[in-house]
Amino acid sequence: MKKEGKLLLLAVVLISLFGALMIYSSSYVWAEYKFNDPFKYLKSQGIFLILGYIIMYIVSKYPYQNYKKLSNIIFGICLAMLALVLIPGIGTVRNGSRSWFGLGGFGIQPSEFTKLGLIIFASKYLSNNEKNLKDIKKGVFPILGVLLLVFGLIMLEPDFGTGVVIVMTIIVLLFVSGVKMNFFIKVGVLGLIGVVVLIIIAPYRMQRIISFLNPWSDPLGSGFQIIQSLYAIGPGGLLGLGLGNSIQKHFYLPEPQTDFIFSIISEEFGFMGVLIVSTLFIIIITSGFKIAMNCEDKFGKYLSFGITFGLAFQTLLNLMVVTGLIPVTGVTLPFLSYGGSSLLISLISMGVLFNISKQT
Repeated sequence: MKKEGKLLLLAVVLISLFGALMIYSSSYVWAEYKFNDPFKYLKSQGIFLILGYIIMYIVSKYPYQNYKKLSNIIFGICLAMLALVLIPGIGTVRNGSRSWFGLGGFGIQPSEFTKLGLIIFASKYLSNNEKNLKDIKKGVFPILGVLLLVFGLIMLEPDFGTGVVIVMTIIVLLFVSGVKMNFFIKVGVLGLIGVVVLIIIAPYRMQRIISFLNPWSDPLGSGFQIIQSLYAIGPGGLLGLGLGNSIQKHFYLPEPQTDFIFSIISEEFGFMGVLIVSTLFIIIITSGFKIAMNCEDKFGKYLSFGITFGLAFQTLLNLMVVTGLIPVTGVTLPFLSYGGSSLLISLISMGVLFNISKQT
């Protein structure tokens, strides 16, 4: 494994272990109240963490070129899962979204696996159709149609945050593949209109916009979560209140182990904790982009770039939400937030990057 791969591995292991620690710290109050077991969330996440490490190791040994041959099958399975989860009795509703398969006490979220499945499919398509990409109708519309199909299925759940991450990842892949700039201007305008329509037809999204602009307009309703998040971040100072000493996790910030775990990290570890976590993410993202730039194989280049950009964009989206810079989107913080599907697909994606790094 090259230098970038070794540095990436170290950062991934450190941040995922720190994530397990913070899931316990942020959740034990809620877990003891709801399940009479302060270790409930840690034990669930720990199972996925160990499983993720095992699969990441196996994937790192599996030649990434084979994914090109299997891309249609992988993507087909992802599409089938996205469709099945919408069927009542098969898909499970959580927090208003039918986006889960219930397996015992665990939940599997197909949209998380679709992130990687679609990146693999798009990487194969772009590497095989570089000559056609200058013709928008012939080269770009087919992959755009596939993207809209995936986005439509995810929005039926609905899961707007994951849909945005997937759309942005594929659009940026098209951009780096050399598609003409005027195409992206048109897509940007259409995308903006589409977002406005999605906000108008779903009242809860409008409430999120209003609470983003002025959380205090509804401090006990739509603005509650972001206000409590800022109350957690504010007192952190330089070194924080100390591990386990968060105040906001005591039934103020709802389910702090999920999307808003960064708020608890800020509260307990202060600026130094924020700096350490940010540094680990920067190492992971820069290592991923270096692997993409050093890869001579077009499929491997698109694949590694897509994985890295998707992770970087999702991370940025989550951090902007918890600090009140954008409305709540419902996306997890990779490696840190509670969620087995998110952790598992993040570690599997890293395994793919490790394999690409070895063969570069």
